[in-house]
Amino acid sequence: MNKPVRRIAIFCGLLTLALLLRSNWLQFVQADSLKTNKHNHRVAIARYSHPRGDIIVDGKAVTGSQETDGIDYKYRRSYTNGEMWAPVTGYSSQVFDGSQLEKLYDKILTGDDDKLFFNRTVDMFTGKAQKGGDVITTLNSKAQEAAFKGLNGKRGAVAALDPRTGKILALASTPSYDPSKIAGANDGKNWTTLEQDKDQPMLNRALRATYPPGSTFKVVTAAAALENGLYTDPDQNTKTPPKYILPDSVTPLANEGSIQCENVSMREALRISCNTVFGKISADLGNEKMKKQAEKFGYNSEVLTPVRAEKSVYPKDNRPQNAMDGIGQASNRATPLQMAMIVSAIANNGKLMEPYMVDKVRAPNLNIIETHQPKQMSQPLSAANAQKIQSMMETVVQKGTGTSAQIDGVTVGGKTGTAQHGVDNSGKPYAWFISYAKTDNGSPVAVAVVVEGDDTTARDDVAGGALAAPIAKNVMEAVLSTSK
Repeated sequence: MNKPVRRIAIFCGLLTLALLLRSNWLQFVQADSLKTNKHNHRVAIARYSHPRGDIIVDGKAVTGSQETDGIDYKYRRSYTNGEMWAPVTGYSSQVFDGSQLEKLYDKILTGDDDKLFFNRTVDMFTGKAQKGGDVITTLNSKAQEAAFKGLNGKRGAVAALDPRTGKILALASTPSYDPSKIAGANDGKNWTTLEQDKDQPMLNRALRATYPPGSTFKVVTAAAALENGLYTDPDQNTKTPPKYILPDSVTPLANEGSIQCENVSMREALRISCNTVFGKISADLGNEKMKKQAEKFGYNSEVLTPVRAEKSVYPKDNRPQNAMDGIGQASNRATPLQMAMIVSAIANNGKLMEPYMVDKVRAPNLNIIETHQPKQMSQPLSAANAQKIQSMMETVVQKGTGTSAQIDGVTVGGKTGTAQHGVDNSGKPYAWFISYAKTDNGSPVAVAVVVEGDDTTARDDVAGGALAAPIAKNVMEAVLSTSK
């Protein structure tokens, strides 16, 4: 072979090698990034070329797939009672991707997950169209309906758990949106309208909004007092002065209205919601112990349900601010899910179960391919101390600020809260209520409700007992009616 031909042969060989390297690089190294690239239109087309699997509640699908007459997309996502279920399902859009369960379980729902390889192989040989799997949730449809209807016309959220397992039974957020209206390729105007809405209908307030928890946090402060031995009996005197001055300041901590809190017990202080008693307890324990107790309940950590919940925050703070943190004010911020976790741990004799909303995942042939097992998350307080706080919370409902949550023939414990916010507390308060219902078989439900005061609500009418407690009662009744 002469020299010019040899050079051409070597050059052609190098070109072939470069082509092989490039094709292998694209197929094996960059395959996933190219597949998920937002500019790869083929992925979205394939995603909606066949019906998606469904998200299931109480054995019934709350999602569906509608055939379209479009050129690119054969199917689009549809939802039953979309506004009610949006905080659970999220959305699946031909243009705007997806969120929440629709996003997290997209490969299961489209049928592309490796767990469904056998099903895809069988379908390929039998000539059947590809099918998606189903996501079976822990949600209770009656509890969700009670929560959503109770919040109707209000800004707020509800989170309800089964304290024994951590199953999420209700997750409501209002105002809401219908995911069906942003599912199609031509729904850009609806998307823009939702994004520009000042009421933030696409915000999942139950998981992603944090609020000052107000007086509902006093149960955590009571737990800290018992766990650290500051007090051993809910009925012993707290030696609280008639006028309590915040540490390192000349600022008095006021109680609501004309309630008398001098030297009352923790039980009485919780019943009438004394700020001075629990502010003093928080100050006496100090920021480190209070922060540690809050963190045992899940504060300062993200919670995956598997949908991510925002961190609730109990901060490292100075002494006067820590006293305010201990009554659910200052920089203390919590999600409704976090407050439901707190009350569920108390109702479950001190055991905090990991919250979750997906019970099972099943293949198109109805075989179960994944099952969630309940898991203990922590032990924030002893069983003995949990039972003491249960007793205190039951007093609140029997003859305190939470009487509107009473249920005939059922033991209910609860705590109201009215949380101030804004510069110099100028914003309309938030109304809170946390509660649990107890039967002979333990406590099947714990609930947290928050209602945001708006411009149409008189400031004096924003109270947990008046606005939030009736919603919690309806949710508890719904769960009790389906657990018999």
